[in-house]
Amino acid sequence: MQTFDVAIVGAGPTGLACGIEVQKRSLSAILFDKGCIVNSIYHYPINLVFFTTPELLEIGDIPMTSLNEKPGRTEALKYYRRVADYYKLDVHQYERVLGFDGPDGNFSVRTETSWGERSCYSAKKIILASGYYDIPNRLNVPGEELDKVIHYYREAHPFYNHDVLIVGAKNSASIAALELHWTGARVTMVHRGSGISKKREVLDQAKHRE
Repeated sequence: MQTFDVAIVGAGPTGLACGIEVQKRSLSAILFDKGCIVNSIYHYPINLVFFTTPELLEIGDIPMTSLNEKPGRTEALKYYRRVADYYKLDVHQYERVLGFDGPDGNFSVRTETSWGERSCYSAKKIILASGYYDIPNRLNVPGEELDKVIHYYREAHPFYNHDVLIVGAKNSASIAALELHWTGARVTMVHRGSGISKKREVLDQAKHRE
């Protein structure tokens, strides 16, 4: 059984930052993610532009550069790959943590890869950095399980000349509605509130298109 000072569940920006800080203290760290590195960002819409500037996404004292004022999804993926390579982080992609047990200072961490291989590791400490983006807010209504219902918006092109219903009207929903409309989809938004998002990012994107 391989032994580490710290096992980190999740290899997103927070998990990577934790791994870097552990290494800076001359301790060993292993990171696990059920998907690829920064899996949540990978599942963001393909054309997503972050609402923040590059320096606020930086970790490990590695500068992030961007062609524009605010970086996009592809730039972020490239940046976090570069950070992981620079620090030579031991990231186990596509290896889900099934559970862990044992006393503090001697945990056993049980994992399974996406191809079914199971392993067990020993760690003195465990950090949970699994995030929340990968857990959609389901409505628990009939038909929600159908193939035509998606919980992750990727891009607008496949919905050209189609009727699309968007449930919700906050920031992400409003941006998706705009992209779909500009691509030629017939969009309807359903929202329990009295209006749609008025965040600056949504308005800026609409004005820029005009």
